[in-house]
This record gives sequence, structure tokens and C-alpha cells, in this order.
Amino acid sequence: MINRFLAPELRVEVDGQVINIPTMSSAVSSAVLCLKSGFGFSFLTLNLDHMVNRRLNARFRDIYSRATFVSADGQPVVSLAKRIGAKIERTTGADMINPLCEAAAQMDISVYLFGSDINTLKKATKKLRENHPYLKIAGIEAPQFGFDPDGELADECAERIDISGASLCFVALPSVKAAFFIDRFTKSHPHIGFLGIGAALDFIACTQSRAPEWMQKTGLEWFWRLSTNPHGLFRRYMACGILYIKLRLKPLQISA
Repeated sequence: MINRFLAPELRVEVDGQVINIPTMSSAVSSAVLCLKSGFGFSFLTLNLDHMVNRRLNARFRDIYSRATFVSADGQPVVSLAKRIGAKIERTTGADMINPLCEAAAQMDISVYLFGSDINTLKKATKKLRENHPYLKIAGIEAPQFGFDPDGELADECAERIDISGASLCFVALPSVKAAFFIDRFTKSHPHIGFLGIGAALDFIACTQSRAPEWMQKTGLEWFWRLSTNPHGLFRRYMACGILYIKLRLKPLQISA
């Protein structure tokens, strides 16, 4: 059963969502155990935007409920967990790529890069091969604009990932599309591990700038991203901020 791959250290619930990957080390070790054993998985990283979407989108909420692994992506989620006495680490898809690629290279496991755009994929591929000389990248693919994770083209993409021989697929799509794609094809391709990584390949390729580390650790990464794209992100971060404040002010339920 897949449950034997779950990190035993801690399971914490934040706004109704269980986080079963509390640390970076448990994220890598749990994924590696699956890959070594020939099991696939769905790995989602919970941030405030995802929490907002969980509340608004029943399908997105259901997908999160059946994800194999869920970690805390963002200091606000860590802070909400800390409020109820749980100690977990900020564990993002972007931060998992290099340790997972190193592990894949050591195990002779192939990876696949899916999403983003072809220019970013080519640059990220070059950088990953420089960092991990023995890494096998079985393929790269940038889906067309308006990509539908429920459409026939998505089936064709998943089939190409399967035929490539890759055991681990990094999915660099917008959050909801990534979740739909990952959930759908974890079912039909249960031997492949799918990890949602957001804009991680853009950071590796240097086509986007990531917030300085001190801003990441202090929960100010949102401010960095908002300042670089105020028109595109204002409404999203407004909703995230409102939810965060609401959860911080929510009275704690103390058991008798």
C-alpha cells in the first residue's frame, strides 16, 4: 500500500487539508521510496492560493484530498500550522527539484519536464544537466496555449510521457491545471510520480527571478511576486490575504 511511503513524523491539518509531508528531507525520501519500489504518486504543494481554490472549487478540493503527498508551500501555511502547535518546514516544488534530480541520477531513473514554454524548458534542461551530469531527461514538452488537462491533447501528452520511460514528471502548469493533470494521469499511469512545481523551471532557467531567500523565509515572497506583476496578481493575493487573516483570527478548538 502507498501508505507505507508516507512520512511517519507528522500529519497536520490546515483549513481541512491534511499535510503529510512535514519536511524537505521527508519529501525527498518519500518520493525516492516510491520510485525505488516502482510506485507512482501525486505530489501537491499547498499554498494560500491553493487553499482559496480548495474552498471555491469542489473538484480541486477532492483532488487535494486524494493526493499521495502534500507539503506546505509557503511560510503562511507553515505559520498556520505552527498556530496549532505543529512544526513543519516550508517545502516547495521549486526546492525539491535539485535533490530529486540528484536522487534520480543516482538511481538511474529518467525524468520528464512538462509545462512552461519551450525556451524555458531548453534552458532548464541545460542547467539541470550541468548540475546533475548523470541525470537522464527522457523528454520535455510545452503544451500549447489554452491547454486543457481534461482534453484529448492531454491524453496524448501523458502517453508521450509514458512512452519516454520517465518515472518522474515535473509538472510546470498553473496550479489548478497542474492539479487536474496530475490527478487524472496518476490514475491512468500509476507507475509515474507527478510533482507540481509551479514556476520552478523559470527560476532554474532564469527566465523569472525568484524572491531573495530572506523574503521566502519571512513570508514576504508574495510581496516580491506582486511587485513584479501587480496587475496579474493583485486579486489573487487579496483573496489569499483575506483568507490568511480569517484563519489567523479563527478561535482555536481546544479539546477537553
